Amino acid sequence: MAVKDTLFDVIIVGGGPIGMACAIEAQQKGLSYLILEKGALVNSLFNYPLYMTFFSTAEKLEIGNIPFNCIAPKPGRQEALEYYRNIQRHFNLNIKLSEKVLSINKQESGFFIIHSDKGWYSANNVVIATGFYDIPVYMDVPGENLPKVRHYYQEAHEYAFRKVVVVGANNSSVDAALECWRKGAEVTMVIRKDQINDRVKYWVKPDIENRIAEGSIKAYFYSSITEIRENEVEIFTPNGTVTIENDFVLALTGYRPDIDFLKKSGIAVSDDLLCTPQYNPKSMETNVAGLYLAGVVCGGMETHKWFIENSRVHAGMIVTDILSKQV
Repeated sequence: MAVKDTLFDVIIVGGGPIGMACAIEAQQKGLSYLILEKGALVNSLFNYPLYMTFFSTAEKLEIGNIPFNCIAPKPGRQEALEYYRNIQRHFNLNIKLSEKVLSINKQESGFFIIHSDKGWYSANNVVIATGFYDIPVYMDVPGENLPKVRHYYQEAHEYAFRKVVVVGANNSSVDAALECWRKGAEVTMVIRKDQINDRVKYWVKPDIENRIAEGSIKAYFYSSITEIRENEVEIFTPNGTVTIENDFVLALTGYRPDIDFLKKSGIAVSDDLLCTPQYNPKSMETNVAGLYLAGVVCGGMETHKWFIENSRVHAGMIVTDILSKQV
């Protein structure tokens, strides 16, 4: 094992907005740091639908006290990517892209060894800011592995004039259903509960409800997919099993943090379905001394609990705690 000579004050796993915020805070307070990001800069945002609009206003997405100028009331994906690229240009953060962290191990001497797919690093502290967008919540039904099943959605053109089933009733599902319908797709939604989720963007919710009410988009409530076949989908509904013709399934059933990675790093995780990691809410330090959580990953399976706008403060809390220990 050839570990790099530098012992960093802190290594940050994840180069999203919150990971960048942590790096900015460390840089401004004189700590040596390194960000390791498995994909592109702000990789989760990069993989969002091309024309997605944020629920938050621009100022709530700001980091590093750098203004996010936006003409529209709420920014879209492209504007957010431009903003965070400019943040990188401004601060010149020490970041390695396309480098995936494989393990984090604390040594008896107190520092951490971080193993990536490209090397080994050491640090006195580690921040995990990996978000939740990496792993889809699978339906676990026959046929889910067929090429026509997609767990991520980017744009509607591929689905134009095809028969598309959209699974879910959250923002991503609603956006995909409306965009595909407007591009000429025959859209059917399969929804586990009795209504569109209340957390759907307030300017979009009436749109989807009206399209369903008028019959432009078919919706099966209290329903779930039981099997996916090459040219059809089987749906369990309150009125029995229904089989419909189908070309694509957009299974936008949500995403989750890499809970196994947290556990392997030594972080205690609750045994219930929420899989809540253990951390001190005042410092964001986990049960492993020197190992911190920041951003959405703190919520475990409750991925609606933390956002960019309410977790930006984690950066200051973490760096303050690190500095207090150095003193």
